[in-house]
Amino acid sequence: MSKPQETAVYTHGHHESVLRSHTWRTAANSAGYLLGSLKPHMRILDIGCGPGTITADLAELVPDGRVTGVDRAPDILEQARATAAARGLSNVDFAVADVHALDYPDDTFCVVHAHQVLQHVGDPVQALREMRRVTKPGGFIAVRDSDYAAMTWHPPVPGLDDWLALYRRVARANGGEPDAGRRLKSWALAAGLTDITATSGTWTYSTTEERQWWGGLWADRTVASAYAERATEGGHATTAELRAISAAWRQWAEQEDGWFAVLHGEILCRK
Repeated sequence: MSKPQETAVYTHGHHESVLRSHTWRTAANSAGYLLGSLKPHMRILDIGCGPGTITADLAELVPDGRVTGVDRAPDILEQARATAAARGLSNVDFAVADVHALDYPDDTFCVVHAHQVLQHVGDPVQALREMRRVTKPGGFIAVRDSDYAAMTWHPPVPGLDDWLALYRRVARANGGEPDAGRRLKSWALAAGLTDITATSGTWTYSTTEERQWWGGLWADRTVASAYAERATEGGHATTAELRAISAAWRQWAEQEDGWFAVLHGEILCRK
């Protein structure tokens, strides 16, 4: 039997413009579909925890339990530890891990959570099998991923169409699936999960502050992050084309009637 691809290349990297978005994420704005299922005693595994803001929120919501945050990138875990320490949390720990082969026994966790992870991995079905394996009977597998093809905005700044087409090319060349949100239920079924509640959620950016923040971080990410390097090194775009897309983001952000919606697919699976 062939071994599944260990992982895809993480398209974004951890440039400041990426972490500007990641550190904004909370359990409320990124895992609301899960929160009603949490109990104070639960043990939670947070996969792809990044800088740990969602992880820390989950730890506060299970004061009698424990949360373990894992990520493939050791450096980002230092920031996650600092996030937890700054909030005085003692029921959270962090470790390096690969979702394709989790180093935990069967039936360990009450909840296994992954936010914006499966779109970046080499084998999302294998990842879900591993998540199911380490979940206790009666526990939950909770996954949320964005769907780039379903993102929409106004006004129709032409350069943003170029951005979307380019991002999807780069992400797929890196081994990921940028339109993961719509595929989560299908992947879960392929992984052997049966008790699946599939929902969706959105982030919307429309106020002046929101447009400047969202448009600004993508303008910066397009020219200065690992994503920018992979776009040029992979032959997907020239530096001049990236600059034009960056300018389009700033143009959109200045529009008084600007509006941008990010659609996410969500699955909450009972083992």
